[in-house]
Amino acid sequence: MSALTQLNFPRFVFRMRLMENPPKIWDAVRRRWLVLTPEEWVRQHLIRLLVERGGVPPGNISQEYPVALSGAAQRADVVVTGRDGRPCLLAECKAPDVPLGREVFAQAVRYNSVVAAPYVLITNGLLHCCSSLDRSTGRYAVVEGLPDLSPFLGI
Repeated sequence: MSALTQLNFPRFVFRMRLMENPPKIWDAVRRRWLVLTPEEWVRQHLIRLLVERGGVPPGNISQEYPVALSGAAQRADVVVTGRDGRPCLLAECKAPDVPLGREVFAQAVRYNSVVAAPYVLITNGLLHCCSSLDRSTGRYAVVEGLPDLSPFLGI
């Protein structure tokens, strides 16, 4: 990764090892160094936003959340669980150069058909799209900004 793309998130300070090959970023939730890929750069920004601006306790955030689809093991990038342990937000992160098209949203919706979170968020760090699931119709509606997860978290 040659340069860190300026993302459409608040500015956060990260622990990084940029002189290593490959460069690494500290994941404060999993408490380990990760290879700093463009997608990881986006994921770490989203996690920091959820914790610092959304009030989500780090213990309620799972990364690479296992999703079993048609017998194949898949992984959702980020899942936030409520105080009852049930998912309340599923997020798919893409690299900044990946357009957020139908394929990305369809992937998140497929994962959410198993996870059943009321909110689905897709981001490439530059654009963000959050939707809420209407369980009675099975349809998604766009939500402005980051959803308020406090009712699920008990905060």
